Amino acid sequence: MRAVFVATVGLTLYGCGTINTVISSDANAISKLRVAKTRCEAIPRIYSGVSYDLCILHGPPQVGEHDPAAPALIPLQVLDLIPSGIADTVLLPYTIYLQHSEGSLDL
Repeated sequence: MRAVFVATVGLTLYGCGTINTVISSDANAISKLRVAKTRCEAIPRIYSGVSYDLCILHGPPQVGEHDPAAPALIPLQVLDLIPSGIADTVLLPYTIYLQHSEGSLDL
């Protein structure tokens, strides 16, 4: 049971918009957004997790072969909006600093 919990948390964090934009490298986040063929041109670092999720949702549908874990054909980014919003709020002082010093993530 513990292994299932750890695997579930790991998969959730892997798809989390905040983890993909704040914790991982900029190149990794940009690469994932390009693969998803989003129509976004840039993502602000402030509330970047929510922006990342919205960009993914703004692209072509990812349900099916690209996202087989999506329950009931709901894209996982919809489910990630609230946790990303909370994490982005907690990380707000850091992301404000990053926005000021490095600017937005340009795709």
